[in-house]
Amino acid sequence: MRRRDLLRLIGAAVALEPLAGAAQQPKMPVVGFLGAGDPGPFAPVITGFRQGLGEFGYIEGQNLSIEYRWAEGDYDRLPGLVGDLVARKVALIATIGGIATQAAKEGTSTIPIVFGIGTDPVATGLVASLARPGGNLTGMTVLYTEMLPKRFELLAALVPQARVIGLLVNPTNPNTGRTIADAQEAARAYGVQLIILKAGNESEIDAVFAALAGSQVGALIIGSDALFNSHREKLGALALRHAVPAIYEIPQFAAAGGLVSYAPSLSALHRQSGIYAGKILQGATPADLPVQAPTKFELVINLKTAKALGLTVPQSLLARADEVIE
Repeated sequence: MRRRDLLRLIGAAVALEPLAGAAQQPKMPVVGFLGAGDPGPFAPVITGFRQGLGEFGYIEGQNLSIEYRWAEGDYDRLPGLVGDLVARKVALIATIGGIATQAAKEGTSTIPIVFGIGTDPVATGLVASLARPGGNLTGMTVLYTEMLPKRFELLAALVPQARVIGLLVNPTNPNTGRTIADAQEAARAYGVQLIILKAGNESEIDAVFAALAGSQVGALIIGSDALFNSHREKLGALALRHAVPAIYEIPQFAAAGGLVSYAPSLSALHRQSGIYAGKILQGATPADLPVQAPTKFELVINLKTAKALGLTVPQSLLARADEVIE
């Protein structure tokens, strides 16, 4: 072979070498993120989830892609959103809330699912046990219904004269029955009467508050639901307009004008979800990762709203608050 031809062949091989190396690079994993509500109130969730993934070296946009899907309160959309993620062949699906988690479970039995929910995952059939979940699901359980006694306690401190408490629930939420039962038990323990109020859409929310006029309801508990999260500003404004002290599940309600919120730290909770996601991406299986409960809770009080409602917040309660909005 002539020297000129040999040099041409060597040059071609060198030119192809980077392309071959690129073809051998590992494919960037894709994670699905599914929520039944809208993304607005869940910025801390996303932040915490990304932080957890970051502890395992996964950075969104660099070596990891996240596909977000939000049902925006329309639960009928969830099966289609899950199907889209399954067709996308995501490496795992992270979910917010029991309804989104149930939809993901029904949509795939092979893709790992990491949930952050407010219900008992054993009682609802999501996992076999907390210690050994089995199957393809694991995650964090908030157990919002178990915090109902705490919400009654806070309302008793803020509105001690209220003997009738309203509980606003969404009748289309499959967890509503359990929430009502738990709230009735807590109401009996505190010696107050519980009135169940139902709203499955925005217009029904307006109707509920209109019906409160002239009623004996002295305070209100807003149940855990994506619809209510999506209309947090409306709920805060209606409660203030109708002079009904209300307690909510996440801090964004208090920030939007609600009186008080009490819940686990969403960022801390979903940071742990991100850690689980990182472990699964590196080879762990959901069946071997025990379901965990939150350890950090946040009490947020909107002092401006309290003053508008004519309420005096006890100093003992202010001292316990993680945030006071003035």
